[in-house]
Amino acid sequence: MPSPAESRVPPARTAAFFDVDNTIIRGASAFHLARALYQRRFFGAGDLLRFGLIQAKYLMFGESRSQIETVRSRALSLIAGRSVAEITAVGEEVYDTVLELRIFPGTKRLLDEHLAAGDQVWLVTATPVEIGGMIARRLGATGCLGTVAEHSGGYYTGRLVGDLMHGEAKGAAVRELAEREGVDLASSYAYGDSLNDLPMMRSVGHPCPINPDTRLRRHAKEVGWPIREFRGRGQRVAGRGMKTASWAGAAWIVGLVLRSIQRRFRRR
Repeated sequence: MPSPAESRVPPARTAAFFDVDNTIIRGASAFHLARALYQRRFFGAGDLLRFGLIQAKYLMFGESRSQIETVRSRALSLIAGRSVAEITAVGEEVYDTVLELRIFPGTKRLLDEHLAAGDQVWLVTATPVEIGGMIARRLGATGCLGTVAEHSGGYYTGRLVGDLMHGEAKGAAVRELAEREGVDLASSYAYGDSLNDLPMMRSVGHPCPINPDTRLRRHAKEVGWPIREFRGRGQRVAGRGMKTASWAGAAWIVGLVLRSIQRRFRRR
């Protein structure tokens, strides 16, 4: 029989940690945000082209550290001087018009099952915490661990607070949250799609890749992790179909940029 002191200790909580891009939402959410910001003249056609090519590479090969760093540094410079409220409002619109339609139904069911079981559900993403937090609220999740862009007086400074929420930073953030929230990591779950999610997934007792890229799929098979695949059959084909679709998307971006440049010359 537990002592009075022991009986006052609340039971450890179970949590589920979800990566966002290509785990909950197909593709890179930052690309769709960037496109919306371009349409509102936050930046130029060249920047949209750069983001479009990164999106195409992401769909074909998965994410890389250099790719993430490129997006981060450029994105921070683009939002410097912009208000947090302004960026968040654009994010809300992008979710309603684009991201909500790109959510994997299988991942959404899994997330809902965790919530129904009384688990905490956290999104862990390199996406700015304001955007990740908004997605978490829309999904009914507990909260978000995301990249924190510094702001002062309600306006972004163009600098980062701490590290990008990526790779090892994800694992550290999950462990820090577990200590703060009294979460039992041994009974908790983590879901991601790439090797960059490994530090987060290794922090819990129940790691499970969702829509894994080639490297994570190979690792999961080697260590015996279960794999969940929520993409349609056509999306799972990693051959010519995926590459064609990806480069078609990049070509669309290039065409958009060229038309924009053409219009500028005509006006001159």
